[in-house]
Amino acid sequence: MTTDYGEPEARNDIAAAHRLAVLHGLNEGVWNHISFMGPETGGRMVISPGHTHWSQVTASNLAIMDADGTFISGLRAPIRPAWIIHAPVHRARPDAKCVIHVHAPCITAMSIRNDMLFEPRSSQQAARFHDDVVYYEVYDGTLDGEDEGERMAETLGDKRILILRNHGALIATSSVALAYLDLYELERACMYQLLATAGGGSMSLIPEHVAAAIGDFIRQGKNVQHFEGMKRWVAAVEPDYAY
Repeated sequence: MTTDYGEPEARNDIAAAHRLAVLHGLNEGVWNHISFMGPETGGRMVISPGHTHWSQVTASNLAIMDADGTFISGLRAPIRPAWIIHAPVHRARPDAKCVIHVHAPCITAMSIRNDMLFEPRSSQQAARFHDDVVYYEVYDGTLDGEDEGERMAETLGDKRILILRNHGALIATSSVALAYLDLYELERACMYQLLATAGGGSMSLIPEHVAAAIGDFIRQGKNVQHFEGMKRWVAAVEPDYAY
């Protein structure tokens, strides 16, 4: 990341992540959300506009919220559950500038399985999450108050991935680039594990020390330039995402 990375650059990255998720089949309707909060945005939350398909999100129509949850600008205010989930995580984890909540197909399928947990030694995609996945075991579909988001944030702790039982997942990382790559790879890792175990199949697992080394490598922010390659693709096929 360059030293001149500010709000315009952050907005472009957030909008690109929305469009990429559609192209990769990782979003669901208008119900998922991506947020960003950090010095780059003056401590304000930039988040998906409410009731807006991710294919229509642009850098300029993202919603801006102040620290108290007041809608400042954008196409439209985010839905209440988005604030309930994202705001407590940002408050608890200032290092987690980007938070993504999705109902991606294979991630959600993994969250439903009660006979199998996500296995970080199952594939090289899974190993990037070694020692960085926890489960939120209680499903509360109503999301009436921020206390639910606070419990999610407490369960997440200092990890990157929170698998939400019967719901999907929440990803919390230091940048939009890392958050989106985590989303993409988490869906792939869940898909590979589900395919490998379909019909009672067993898994050949990566050695523990190898998986741990891959996880450490990713936590150091290595290979985030892959997101730039994805952005070049979305800029070629959907250039209207950016300012």
